[in-house]
Amino acid sequence: MPNTFTQLYVQIIFAVMHKNALIDQLWEERLYRYITGIVQNKGNKMIAINGMPNHIHLFIGLTTEISMSDLVREVKKSSTNFINGEQLSSNKFQWQPGYGAFSFGRSDIDPIAKHVMNQKEYHKTINFKKEYLGLLKTFKVDYNENYLFDWLED
Repeated sequence: MPNTFTQLYVQIIFAVMHKNALIDQLWEERLYRYITGIVQNKGNKMIAINGMPNHIHLFIGLTTEISMSDLVREVKKSSTNFINGEQLSSNKFQWQPGYGAFSFGRSDIDPIAKHVMNQKEYHKTINFKKEYLGLLKTFKVDYNENYLFDWLED
């Protein structure tokens, strides 16, 4: 768009639907490359992507080419089709409804990217529920417990 300038950095988090169809280490890198392709093909910049078997973090530079909700919808739909089509999971794969999105400033790029890339180490001491509720609290997001993820914690 002419005369439209943005600088939006967003961490997006969403979760796997079923405990019997988690993201496996054997194919997580393929999934991350696939999702990166979707994000970039929609005109956005993937800064960092990583996750755990039960959830995923995307840290992106969001442009005005597509709304965030449309982007997340496309990522979730296409990645589900990819995982099921390639039979990467032995069970039917699906993402839970909804997502969390948290905005950051330019000075936050490096620490947030490092946090996303360090998910495996981070979750040795903090579970997904505590991490996500901490983000909601830090960003002062009002929420209803009935509409949070099913945590699928071990």
